[in-house]
Amino acid sequence: MTQELNPSASSHALDEETARAEVYGLLSLLFYAAPTDELLAQLQVAVTEAPDAGAFLEEPWRELVACARSMTQAQIAAEYSQLFGGVGKPEVYLFGSHYLSGFLNEKPLVKLRDDLAALGLARSQDMFETEDHAAYVLEVMRYLIAGDDVAVSNLSSQMAFFNQHVQPWLSRMCQALLAHPKAVFYARLAHFTEGFLSVEAQGFDLLS
Repeated sequence: MTQELNPSASSHALDEETARAEVYGLLSLLFYAAPTDELLAQLQVAVTEAPDAGAFLEEPWRELVACARSMTQAQIAAEYSQLFGGVGKPEVYLFGSHYLSGFLNEKPLVKLRDDLAALGLARSQDMFETEDHAAYVLEVMRYLIAGDDVAVSNLSSQMAFFNQHVQPWLSRMCQALLAHPKAVFYARLAHFTEGFLSVEAQGFDLLS
């Protein structure tokens, strides 16, 4: 049976896994589209102090929430459209193939589709973007953490997918956003995303 994924549909150890899944889910939603009024309102009232003072992600998270509080939904939507939308070449690409091969719909996408099929996963017909969209690979990570099928949703699958389809390019996309003069909200999102992926990479390194 194939599980369809769509980023727009969305104990201490258990709490940590739930938190990881929730972060991946949030990042997926924010890279898939500008936040809705409801999502932005939730982000604006989010807790910004980590349980452990000085936690690695505390500052980039605080910056992201502060930026969300200073902008309207319309302003963030306009920024999303300016950076990622429009006709022709976008200001910043959200697709892995661009960063891995320099072109869209290339071999990295074929490899990704093969690996997704092996996991029993497929892109929902409601999603028009290709599977190498940042939102999609982040949603796959969420599913591999929080899904009910332990044969698929386990640490081994997470590590393999992260090392093959997330780590090699997503930080490069974040760097492109951080360097873009028009990125405000999405620069803060990129900063937090890069920090989160660094923590994830270190965690997987400890398991290998």
